[in-house]
Amino acid sequence: MSKPGIVTAIPKRRYRLGEFSLTVLGDIESSDGRDYRYIMAVIQGDNPEPGIYLTAEYSGGAGGNRHDMRLVMRDGEDIIGSSEDWHDVEVFTEEAIGIVSQILKLTDEEPYRMM
Repeated sequence: MSKPGIVTAIPKRRYRLGEFSLTVLGDIESSDGRDYRYIMAVIQGDNPEPGIYLTAEYSGGAGGNRHDMRLVMRDGEDIIGSSEDWHDVEVFTEEAIGIVSQILKLTDEEPYRMM
């Protein structure tokens, strides 16, 4: 898995979704050359290593706020969408939780905000 090269980041939101912890990071400095706005790291149980990342990466665009959403998993990564709305932490978080819920088949679970 080519996980994001996080050097420093500040946790912005934390959620519990079933047995998973979801942490949204912002103010990210990376070592991989990507310009991250937000990163959601998904951790199962007590495992210290995230198994899934969803990122909002600055991609420019006409309005200057376009971000690509990248899904990073153990078996690869792919850009799954692009939006000008993902510069907002609430919009990114809501969309990312929905995607994680579908991937992990937890659509009946209600996310619980911890921070």
